[in-house]
Amino acid sequence: MRYLGLDLGSRTLGIAISDQSGTIARSLRIIRHEENYDLLISEIKKIIEEEKVDAIVLGYPKNMNNSIGIKAKLSETFKEKLEKNCNLNVYLQDERLTTKQATDILISNNTSRKKRKKVIDSMAATIILQSYLDKRGK
Repeated sequence: MRYLGLDLGSRTLGIAISDQSGTIARSLRIIRHEENYDLLISEIKKIIEEEKVDAIVLGYPKNMNNSIGIKAKLSETFKEKLEKNCNLNVYLQDERLTTKQATDILISNNTSRKKRKKVIDSMAATIILQSYLDKRGK
């Protein structure tokens, strides 16, 4: 089963994909959207078709105290839009601290600040997806 991992930001969407067995996640790309969610749905549908995706894992940005804020509500709305338009199951995955984790990984690999800015969202999507795959596999 192949999964698509998404990290929805205010201006970009980080995208990751799993291998065919649904075991290992890797970064795929970033889409700039400037809150044009119809454009995002269209691009995601293309990726689903090209990569033969079976399900989607969407980052769920809960607050540190586990409450649901504005960003999490936006993810819930986007989840509904994805399910309606893509006809796939969409699973929410807690994404707290994934951007920090991604930043730490990139810094430890001596990735320049300029390059980090370009790949941080897809790296965060990879962490979100891998967390889901690891949890599911237990």
